[in-house]
Amino acid sequence: MDSLTTSKKTNRQEWTFQIILHLMVFHFVIIDHEEGQMVYELEWFQLVFFANYVCANLLISYVLLPKFLYRKRYWEFGIYCFLIVIAVILIEEFVLEKIFYPTTRGSTFQGAILSLGEVLSVLGALTGVKFAWDSIHRQREIDELKLVVKESELSFLNSQINPHFLFNNLNNLYSYSVEQSPKTPEIILGLSGVLRYMLYECREAYVPLLKEVEHLRNFIQLYELQIEDRGAVKLETKNISDSYKIAPLILNVFVENAFKHSQSGQSEQISIGVSIVMDEKGMLSFTCTNNFEANDFPESKSHGIGLENVKKRLELLYPDRHQLTIDQTINEYKVSLQIQLHTS
Repeated sequence: MDSLTTSKKTNRQEWTFQIILHLMVFHFVIIDHEEGQMVYELEWFQLVFFANYVCANLLISYVLLPKFLYRKRYWEFGIYCFLIVIAVILIEEFVLEKIFYPTTRGSTFQGAILSLGEVLSVLGALTGVKFAWDSIHRQREIDELKLVVKESELSFLNSQINPHFLFNNLNNLYSYSVEQSPKTPEIILGLSGVLRYMLYECREAYVPLLKEVEHLRNFIQLYELQIEDRGAVKLETKNISDSYKIAPLILNVFVENAFKHSQSGQSEQISIGVSIVMDEKGMLSFTCTNNFEANDFPESKSHGIGLENVKKRLELLYPDRHQLTIDQTINEYKVSLQIQLHTS
């Protein structure tokens, strides 16, 4: 649905609502009380008196509200509203009543106080509901704008993941090809599978947890080829259910950082552990630990673009539903992440 169609639909809904609102208010205006009983006194001239209120309401609702109140020009709005109320009372006292009550109410000035009470009650009801309608509509637009901004930011963050991963692994692949390593075909095959998942199966905002864990397993195996016999990599999974969904590639950055930090300046005894556990309430507990050489792990390495990226994604996708803890000791780096997942 394009914006023009949506605008027409909204305007149609608003005018339908306004008609119903005016009929309801008019219904209460014509009610009179006699000996404790409600009596409807509908006379055609009452429509003329009510039309005086309707004109004033339309002027306030569709001219003064958007032109002054919504632009925070409060003094001008108040002054013009006061003038309109005075005009309504004068028209009622000196024109309408002299026409319809020439020998009774129209023969003397009834006073502004009596008319003021009825004018304020009717205009207050009509204009107040219009103000509430506009407030709801503006809040809906704000919510839609926030959603668009959120989706745009997520698209930008997701676009940073694939090039970052591809850049690192192409460099590794180039090194193996230069050395004519027999592992080169295996790396190409593994890289092809991982990229296939990233390009074709991660288009949705959320993917089945089982697929994401399987991808992470392939992702780890691809990186594990690089450390060869220089250490051990351990992946543990428990209670992984396909009934839950997770944001794609949300865990990749932590695993990639673990391999990168362990390999940096450390030639042997590399130790990396990854644990993914689900409980019966849908809470995912992810832990990733890696060792490193303290002298070769400056503080700046623990705060790269990838880590900031995943933090922003977590804040956007799981607000108040995740907890991320990063602990660094002399020679160990540990990431603990808990996410409350939702079912498929």
